[in-house]
Amino acid sequence: CYFIMEIFYRISDAGYNKVKPDYINNEKCLKNFTSVFVDNCHVNIVADNVSDETYDMICQYVEPSSVTKVSVGHGAGTFNLALDEALKLNDSQYVYFVENDYLHLPNSYDILKQGLDLGFPYVTLYDHPDKYIDPSLGGNPLCAGGAEVTRLYRTYSKHWKITNSTTMTFAASVDNLKKDEKILRKWTKHTHPDDFQMFLDLGRNSRKVISCVPAHSTHGETQWLAPMVDWSKYA
Repeated sequence: CYFIMEIFYRISDAGYNKVKPDYINNEKCLKNFTSVFVDNCHVNIVADNVSDETYDMICQYVEPSSVTKVSVGHGAGTFNLALDEALKLNDSQYVYFVENDYLHLPNSYDILKQGLDLGFPYVTLYDHPDKYIDPSLGGNPLCAGGAEVTRLYRTYSKHWKITNSTTMTFAASVDNLKKDEKILRKWTKHTHPDDFQMFLDLGRNSRKVISCVPAHSTHGETQWLAPMVDWSKYA
């Protein structure tokens, strides 16, 4: 049974100072996203401080009626606006929050559905490379020895592991968002979301996040591209 997934895609002309490959930009990521999430999806675009040129570009890929122009100026603020709207939906609705510097592989809707069907509160398609680097070398603080303690699950075409954290690109049901609203708001009340602490806090409350391995999406930062995929082919 295929369900309609509600997607909140946050896009801005500004951004944090990150080193990114030349194939990561607003248009290429949005084009990739809208080519992958086509059927069974309702896309909402939160466009923060975008130029007329960027707005026109967005409207090449989605209906103008799905675009909400806002002037917030930071990622935590636009996430909270998206969360406000998500919490108005039915409890059983699944929501996917997406940042504007991600690439997805084909069939991502189906893979994400497989992850959600496992029953964990939070699901990501991104396999963050920091989970495989010792903290002394700049890796995840909880991944001593270049690995994390986890459990591995399998759906019909993917493996999934419990992971300690991910970015602000993740999926959840509205019911779970409501249960965890206080924690989600707590770590997104400043200009920059503290996603690491947010997911650690959720984990301490037995609210786990799982990620698929290998990744089916990647964050567009050069240092943290998900491993084992030539992402330039999908931009």
